[in-house]
Amino acid sequence: SNSSAESLDRLYPAVGSTKAPRKRTTSQCKSEPPLLRTSKRTIYTAGRPPWYNEHGTQSKEAFVIGLGGGSASGKTTVATMIIEALDVPWVVLLSMDSFYKVLTKQQQEQAASNDFNFDHPDAFDFDLIIATLKKLKQGKSVKIPIYDFTTHSRKKEWKTLYGANVIIFEGIMAFADKELLKLLDLKIFVDTDSDIRLVRRLRRDISERGRDIEGVIKQYNKFVKPAFDQYIQPTMRLADIVVPRGSGNTVAIDLIVQHVHSQLEEVRAAQAALASAHQCHPLPQTLSVLKSTPQVRGMHTIIRNKETSRDEFIFYSKRLMRLLIEHALSLLPFQSCTVQTPQGHDYEGRTYSGKQITGVSILRAGETMEPALRAVCKDVRIGTILIQTNCNTGEPELHYLRLPKDISEDHVILMDCTVSTGAAAMMAVRVLLDHDVPEDKIFLLSLLMAEMGVHSVAYAFPRVKIITTAVDKKVNDLFRIIPGIGNFGDRYFGTDAPPDWSDDEDALST
Repeated sequence: SNSSAESLDRLYPAVGSTKAPRKRTTSQCKSEPPLLRTSKRTIYTAGRPPWYNEHGTQSKEAFVIGLGGGSASGKTTVATMIIEALDVPWVVLLSMDSFYKVLTKQQQEQAASNDFNFDHPDAFDFDLIIATLKKLKQGKSVKIPIYDFTTHSRKKEWKTLYGANVIIFEGIMAFADKELLKLLDLKIFVDTDSDIRLVRRLRRDISERGRDIEGVIKQYNKFVKPAFDQYIQPTMRLADIVVPRGSGNTVAIDLIVQHVHSQLEEVRAAQAALASAHQCHPLPQTLSVLKSTPQVRGMHTIIRNKETSRDEFIFYSKRLMRLLIEHALSLLPFQSCTVQTPQGHDYEGRTYSGKQITGVSILRAGETMEPALRAVCKDVRIGTILIQTNCNTGEPELHYLRLPKDISEDHVILMDCTVSTGAAAMMAVRVLLDHDVPEDKIFLLSLLMAEMGVHSVAYAFPRVKIITTAVDKKVNDLFRIIPGIGNFGDRYFGTDAPPDWSDDEDALST
């Protein structure tokens, strides 16, 4: 019909018009399990963000693979096989099934009697899909709705996904929208015999979704098969690669993996070329260093001295922290304010013009700065981030996150005691940006920083304010600041780190 033709024209671009594939808290939601178990290994899907390397260089956008095909064609199985064969550390698998629209009461009744068409493009929330995929592609975290196929409704909980090196988006309508197609770097259509798909659908819907066989067959004949012929099979012509027989076609999967690896290698080459672009520059204007008065220099002399006792180290470190935080608060935005004194006279003063201040400490050393912040900020909220270096890769990984809700409206004091190369500090900033904290509202505070770390943070995030009591020029081969202060966490807490441990402020390069 004419209406069907118009619908297809809206959804699908004309043949030849598509561009060639491009060459890369306390939240009120549930987090996606941070791993994917395949037949051979476990792949972590949370941890080190992929959008910058240890030098602070921002990489290209994530590489997005679109997997289309009929219902029960084996798209998820193919996706898992690709992920396993890719052998890349950070991946995200995003299913279109999560984005069914919320049904009206009448549609709920139709769905209960198998009379609602879930295989039509109008059944999906394409606006939410596109917005979600755009954020993931940029390396940002997203909240994904959880769809209950038994009740045909979205659950109250949401799950959180983080960006990755590779994103695989799979669904029956994966190629059924012009804007969505633009986000896919590689389009794969899984072509499986219709009889096999029907058998799989019967098995799945009966055993997993509580349907009866008559209802499944009714829905298949009335909606699934016609929708495949009208909306899904025509999108095969848009695919870059067609995989006949689905997961049984290992040759096709191997070719796909080789292609994706070649694209990721281009990203890594671009990263390496830019890694030192910010070196040998003057210190950035976003850096503010506490004035080196005789008192400040005297405290530095004490805490840098290897002979200083732990008690004295703690005492003078706390004094410096208090001065540092007082200095940072003076850089917050203030506005004019008139108050009346007890003598009945007006006083032209200043008042903080933001909504609230939240402190976020990078564990473990960063939490030592929390008491100083609490002492000068009444009712301040505190969040924590735990970042550690992976001993095998040498890269920082996010292991724990607890942030106050509505943090996006606050000025955030991000605290750590030393910043060497800046990798962990940048990861922490990236997490805050993921939670919609404006970059210019982030204040990175550290007792001691290396020039390399200052440059790295400023290069990656030019609007973040960097505040410290001193900047040392050098970093040794172990990424320790020279002359430095030693391992701050070990000296403060009285612990000795094992040989393979990288504390936040040293090899971890906060």
